[in-house]
Amino acid sequence: MLAKVSSAQIIGLKADIIDVEIDIAKGLHSFTIVGLPDKAVEEAKDRITAAVKNSGFKSPQKSNKKVIVSLAPADLKKEGPVFDLAIAIAYLLASQEIKFETKGKLFIGELALDGSLRAIKGVLMIARRAKAAGFQEIYLPAANAAEAALIKELKIYACDSLRDLTDHLSPKTNDNGETTRPSKISVQPVTEVCYEVDEAVNDFAEIKGQPTAKR
Repeated sequence: MLAKVSSAQIIGLKADIIDVEIDIAKGLHSFTIVGLPDKAVEEAKDRITAAVKNSGFKSPQKSNKKVIVSLAPADLKKEGPVFDLAIAIAYLLASQEIKFETKGKLFIGELALDGSLRAIKGVLMIARRAKAAGFQEIYLPAANAAEAALIKELKIYACDSLRDLTDHLSPKTNDNGETTRPSKISVQPVTEVCYEVDEAVNDFAEIKGQPTAKR
C-alpha cells in the first residue's frame, strides 16, 4: 500500500513543505528512508517503530514488510526530528490501521519512544509557510501550539501523543456505532499579541561615531 502526507522543515530562515510518501510491500523486513536525510532523520525509523508499538498498533517489525519512506523533493537535504509524526501517520495509513482524508493537513513533531510528542523549533515560520501553501490544519506537539496559533485562519491542533492524534483522525466505533475512544483534541485558540511600549533609557543617537557597532 502507498500513503502520502505533508510535513515541513526549517532551513535557515526559510520553511519548506515536504511530502512524506510511504510504500509497504511484501519481502524481508527493512525500513529505509530516502531523500537526503541527515542522521537525525535516519534515526527516526527506530523512534517511530517504538512509538507505533507503544501506542497500541502493530510494530513495523512484527511481519516481513519492506517499508520505503521517501521525503520529497529528493534534492533538498532533510534535517532534524521534525518528520517523525508525519512518517508515523503515513505508515499507519499505508498499513491500513487508520483511515482519513489527508488533503489540507500538515504534520510536524518529534516522537518519544512511548508515543508522546516533543516540541520542535521553527513552528512560527512553518505555520506561515503552511498558510501560504493553502493548508487548513496543522497537527503538532502541544508545547508548540500557542506559537503556531499566532498565525490566523489556520486550525492548530495540539497533540500530546500519537494515540490521541489517531483517535482524533480515525475514531474507533463499536457495533452500535458508538465511538470507543473519543477525541481529546480541540482547535487551539488564536494567540493574541499584547504590545507594550517602554520608554528607552538609552539612545544610540547619544553615541558619537561607531557606525558599524551601532548598526
